[in-house]
Amino acid sequence: QEYFPPAQKWSKLNHIPSFEENSESLNPNLLEGDMIISPQQVRGLLLGQSRSARFVRRWPNGMVPYTIDWSLEREDVAKSVIAAAIEEWTNKTCLQFKERTSERAYVTFRIGSGCSASVGYQGYQQFVNLAPGCWHMGTVAHEIGHALGFFHEQSRLDRDRFVRVVWYNIQKGMGYNFMKVNHINSLEEPYDFDSVMHYGRTFFSKKGRPTLFPRKKGIEFGQRERESEGDARQMNKMYNCP
Repeated sequence: QEYFPPAQKWSKLNHIPSFEENSESLNPNLLEGDMIISPQQVRGLLLGQSRSARFVRRWPNGMVPYTIDWSLEREDVAKSVIAAAIEEWTNKTCLQFKERTSERAYVTFRIGSGCSASVGYQGYQQFVNLAPGCWHMGTVAHEIGHALGFFHEQSRLDRDRFVRVVWYNIQKGMGYNFMKVNHINSLEEPYDFDSVMHYGRTFFSKKGRPTLFPRKKGIEFGQRERESEGDARQMNKMYNCP
């Protein structure tokens, strides 16, 4: 069995990936680079029915059963990062994660191609895919955010008041990843540049050029350290936490 000394575990657990690392983890075959959406959600987007209450479903009673796939059984670093990301969400919200027993609907964390997750409760086994480059606490917290029902922050309908999309810097054929999604209900939370769900400056970029610019100078965004206070407030509202 592989052994990871505590110092290595700790540095990996607390490493904050750069904007370049975040951008490299995107999958051009998935919506917005890391979102696995169901056929029903695809239809909702195409037909403009994305305000349907079933477009993004919440986990019943805020309880999320989960398993760790065999592909991660020997990966102590990955398991430590997953545990830390789960703890971040449970410490700041009323959501609970439990190891799956016989539940039909549950999340499986596994090694996959890049970083990706289904969006919201699916009613059956769904996956959070984590390639080794995704084994950072904030990155895993981001993917868990999708599994809980979050889209990306810059997909909000009001985003043009806060960021400018630089369309000519986006890779050919990738512009759809910057569309606004009309189903997103931010529950009266202000636009959150600090959200762990926000794109970085160079996502889907040609030659490292910025694809997003803040409307105000000096604002940073795209962090993958941990979920923000705004993320926690919005999640608590979404799940009707006390």
